[in-house]
Amino acid sequence: MVPCRESQVSSLLSIFGERQHFTFPSIFIYGHTSSGKTYVMQTLLETLELPHVFVNCVECFTSRLLLEEILSKLQSLSSENKHGSHVPCDTFNDFVRLFKQETKDLQDQTVYIVLDKAEQLREMEANVLPGFLKLQEMSDRNVTVVFLSEIVWELFRPNTGCLEPFTLYFPDYSIGHLQKILSHYHPPEYSADFYSAYINILLGVFYTVCRDLKELRHLAVLNFTKYCEPVVRGEANERDTRRLWKNIESHLKKAMQTFLLIAAYLASYNPARTDKRFFLKHHGKIKKTNFLKKHEKTSNHLLGPKPFPLDRLLAILYSIVDNKVAPTANIFSQITSLVTLQLLTLVGHDDQLDGPKYKCTVSLDFIRAIAR
Repeated sequence: MVPCRESQVSSLLSIFGERQHFTFPSIFIYGHTSSGKTYVMQTLLETLELPHVFVNCVECFTSRLLLEEILSKLQSLSSENKHGSHVPCDTFNDFVRLFKQETKDLQDQTVYIVLDKAEQLREMEANVLPGFLKLQEMSDRNVTVVFLSEIVWELFRPNTGCLEPFTLYFPDYSIGHLQKILSHYHPPEYSADFYSAYINILLGVFYTVCRDLKELRHLAVLNFTKYCEPVVRGEANERDTRRLWKNIESHLKKAMQTFLLIAAYLASYNPARTDKRFFLKHHGKIKKTNFLKKHEKTSNHLLGPKPFPLDRLLAILYSIVDNKVAPTANIFSQITSLVTLQLLTLVGHDDQLDGPKYKCTVSLDFIRAIAR
């Protein structure tokens, strides 16, 4: 289920121990984008049926959103209600108190709280990270907090000191690993050797510029039909790799499409207070009465684009791309390109405290065309 990550899985199983055992208060897992951190943790926790909560710190980009999302998901663990109701939580002290209430039925086993994209915690209040590191001690519960990050622990460690987590490194996949993993997903109507040859060609084109497993899987699915065309038309057989390569070469070298501009448009034309309703999964019930202010009931398109900060853009982007395309570190260069092309406008960059803000300058028709 998790090829090429056998040693990491073995280490984690040793750390977890038996279901009822107390384990490390916190585990810090780090490695580059798409090195299998999230997938391995999800697969382990779901396969072993261990009680757990997964939260993305980019989607929950304030401490209040983060703490409330954890409590809401904990509710769904301990009750028959699949989607927990909204739990107001203003401070970490409130969180510890509410956490103890929500986990009183789960005291005979370890509860795992997994914080994906954990580097965002460094932007939150100073007590949030140390609080999660000592949650087991403060709550007197059998709980382990797992941090998944793309940066090393040394860049997290507070100056005042803290309870150190157990650290585990996930190295990048080698080209051999990628070949093995991607070949594993071959369509049943074609032979494994045929699909493996296709993956070999795909990696030959993309490996130097993209080593992100999710993006490579997406590209593999996207371009396989084109690769098969000569076989389907009867112009070549499965072993005629030269003819198959010639057919797909120009197609593979086209630039990848991105959902970034759509996220920018949504950030410009939707009020920030509607983000939780539209983009946060399982946000709970929201009263419909008087939800929109009077002027918003007309049309936000008539009022023009509003400026938005970078963290809001990224939060919306992660929500709308879901698992289709994995956002990576080249997002910042893409934003610069969109500004250069005058599809985004940079505003408020003189205020260094708040950071840059942007406006999306394209029309609704333009965005509809891209979204289609």
